[in-house]
Amino acid sequence: MTDTVPSPDIAEVATPADALDPRLDPAAVDALLARVRREVEDGLSPAVQVAIALDGEVVVEAGYGAPLESRFLGFSTTKALVAAAIWRLLDAGEVDLQASAATYVPEFATNGKDVVTVEHLLTHTGGFPWAPLGPGRWETREGRREAFSRWRLTLDPGGAYVYHPTAGHWVLGEILAEVTGMDHADAIEELVTAPLGLPRLLGIAHDQQDGMVAAVGVGEAPTAQEMEAQFGVAVDLAELIPPDVAINALLTLNDPDARAIGVPGGGGCFRARDLALLYQGLVRNPGGLWSEEVLVEGTRRVRMDLPDVWGVPAHRALGLVIAGDDGFADRRGFGRATSPRAFGHNGAGGQLAFADPDSGLSVGFLTAGMDQHLIREGKRGIAIASLAVSVLAPT
Repeated sequence: MTDTVPSPDIAEVATPADALDPRLDPAAVDALLARVRREVEDGLSPAVQVAIALDGEVVVEAGYGAPLESRFLGFSTTKALVAAAIWRLLDAGEVDLQASAATYVPEFATNGKDVVTVEHLLTHTGGFPWAPLGPGRWETREGRREAFSRWRLTLDPGGAYVYHPTAGHWVLGEILAEVTGMDHADAIEELVTAPLGLPRLLGIAHDQQDGMVAAVGVGEAPTAQEMEAQFGVAVDLAELIPPDVAINALLTLNDPDARAIGVPGGGGCFRARDLALLYQGLVRNPGGLWSEEVLVEGTRRVRMDLPDVWGVPAHRALGLVIAGDDGFADRRGFGRATSPRAFGHNGAGGQLAFADPDSGLSVGFLTAGMDQHLIREGKRGIAIASLAVSVLAPT
């Protein structure tokens, strides 16, 4: 296993201007690629990739700092894989949204958690956002389930939305394993990525990890004064979560053992094209992989709209986020140019993954620079997402 060593001299564009799809605006594509390239030029990331797909094909693809075949940690973009696999089981009648998660994973029933449903897990309303699970227990199903038995609720299930970075998806992963009889990463490959013609994206064996770009921390957390100027609330993020704790938790996923396990809430290993084509699959549904009913619930209907910590309605479907028409699409990670029907799930550090069914475009953006300045990271995401969905030529 050999990781890719980024170099600012590496720039690969798979779709040069003279070979662009005629439906695209070359000037708009150039603007997007220039903005993406700036992340490496300005020292905010050792390497980045971007891809846009349309009608089931990648129409724009570029990478800076590392070859195009390099893979990046997608962090919470991984959650779309888990959701899509659970949707397959919903369609098959093998999982019930309203059933207790403990129906499938009995060890989870302890300490009052028997009231947590599968829907709660998919909408981040399970009430145990910071339940711990890491090296030493996450390597085996027995270790994971023993950890579940120790977890306690800190919120009323269904009563509040607090994003669960990994805990809820560990339980969803065990539901996949219990129902299918396979490891959760194998189940996702069989149910989702293989049928879509994608490579294995979660649970990458040690001898298959060549070309991974390790994530690194960059920048510093914004000050309380900067937070107040941006959001109207003087929040000292360093007091809430010490920066070294937050970034070190994320960088744990660089470990080859973690990549091999396939942390279901954030351990996916992607190229930008993989994310763009995954979302093409959700837009186009080749071979009727999912029923229309489950796609409505997963990508179109808002099932949970409780406010997040900033007071913004969460606008969550079953596992994904919907852009919406309430003026908060940019705060949900979709930029300012997507349609209200856009859906997706971004990841820590500014990873972008979404589709806009009105235009048919889907977008993947990956960076190895985990910018701790959340305001700068957020503005970058808005800019890149907005430019990406604006590449179609005027009609």
